[in-house]
Amino acid sequence: MSIPPHSRRKSKYTPRSRASGIDAVRTSAMIASLDAEGRETIAAPFGHALVDLAKTRADIVGLSADLSKYTDLHIFAQAYPERFYQMGMAEGLLMSAAAGLAREGFTPFATTYAVFAARRAYDFIAMAIAEENLPVKIVCALPGLTTGYGPSHQATEDMAIMRAMPNMVVIDPCDAVDVAQATRAITDYKGPAYMRLLRGQVANVLGAYDYSFELGRAKMLREGADVLIISSGIMTMRALDAAQVLEQDGIGVAVLHSPTIKPLDQDTILAEAQKNGRLVVVAENHSITGGLGDAVAKTLMTHDVFVPLRQIGLPDEFLDAGALPSLHDQYGITVERIAEQLRNWVDQ
Repeated sequence: MSIPPHSRRKSKYTPRSRASGIDAVRTSAMIASLDAEGRETIAAPFGHALVDLAKTRADIVGLSADLSKYTDLHIFAQAYPERFYQMGMAEGLLMSAAAGLAREGFTPFATTYAVFAARRAYDFIAMAIAEENLPVKIVCALPGLTTGYGPSHQATEDMAIMRAMPNMVVIDPCDAVDVAQATRAITDYKGPAYMRLLRGQVANVLGAYDYSFELGRAKMLREGADVLIISSGIMTMRALDAAQVLEQDGIGVAVLHSPTIKPLDQDTILAEAQKNGRLVVVAENHSITGGLGDAVAKTLMTHDVFVPLRQIGLPDEFLDAGALPSLHDQYGITVERIAEQLRNWVDQ
């Protein structure tokens, strides 16, 4: 299943360009988490949250397509082996089996990599799960640009694909706190849900804020008079770091965390976007096509709210392979690149 970065090709004849400096810093494609260095971390928040829930919820079962170790579902499998199903490398079977279990009254958690759920298993999810509005929870690792293996493993369009699917809830958590709380929320939700997963030793960022996850709600984490960043996933922790950097320059940056991409918290976004004449910036670890940015832009436009709007995200193209620090810098989603871009926009 693994493909070395040097083997990826743009086409049969033309080698893909390589990110500058990728030989200097090597990054494993099995990276456990991002932005954890120097921060407090929590081990496998999804796996442990699911085990805790299963103590009082006999309906919870877990399934994986040969990736339980890499989605933290192995923790659940060790605690409840009789409620765990290893489906092998067959994502269509994984989703179909989860649908069948849901029809029998179970609450299945199906885990794999985000790119495999969104691309390989799309039709199975649409027909077997979403159309029937079954309570299957699809929890997927390696969302966005969180692996250096190139287009075969980079799920840069997963939220766009899942957003377009009727009945599907879409969640992009920021950190360990978000992951654990969102796991509990989607367990109680009666329909299907897709959640991006941060795995392994996951940073604890939101623990320092007065924050609790609520399905369908965005939360203001910090105020600022000049820029409003609406963000999800790992881009929220980077937006918070960039806001601290820019505070030294006298630029006030507010950060509105929107972990639920669908249904979007339109009321909060509309209210905050109209305050103080701020520049509105959407930041996401996803293609600029079809994700949070497009959802926010549509919300503003259809409610006749006309404000300056910019996007920070991944380009609408197949991305390079290489080391993550170099790739994140190349595509403008590091803290330093975010701060630089915001300075430029404020100065215009």
